[in-house]
Amino acid sequence: MNIALTTTLTGTDFDTAVQRTRDALAEQGFGVLTEIDMQATLKAKLGEEMERYLILGACNPPLAHRAVGVMRQIGLLLPCNVVVREDPDNADVIIVDAMNPDIMVEATGEPALGDVARDAATKLRAAITALGGDGDTRNR
Repeated sequence: MNIALTTTLTGTDFDTAVQRTRDALAEQGFGVLTEIDMQATLKAKLGEEMERYLILGACNPPLAHRAVGVMRQIGLLLPCNVVVREDPDNADVIIVDAMNPDIMVEATGEPALGDVARDAATKLRAAITALGGDGDTRNR
């Protein structure tokens, strides 16, 4: 199983890709609850340099409610993280990775989460597809 639903964008800058990702998530009912700027954090805490890399903690409240109703500990795997990052090998390429919700079922062994995971995956795939790009779902 792939851990991510992924697309690769060209012909756009990082900030535009982030906004397009936020918009695509919103169209599928996801809000962004958290934002982690890995580039800034690693520079400030470790003095390390890296390409632009932003983690968006996306939540679809109805789906989260259903998941927590099945298993209270599932909050450990929420929200669904979506990463917008520059390709370290090609500055003209932006990669958008969304967590594959099937991980919730596989990690917990709770089959009752299957319906929620499928619905979440459908919405996240729609958001990724709306961004255009190559639609590649392989790990990168």
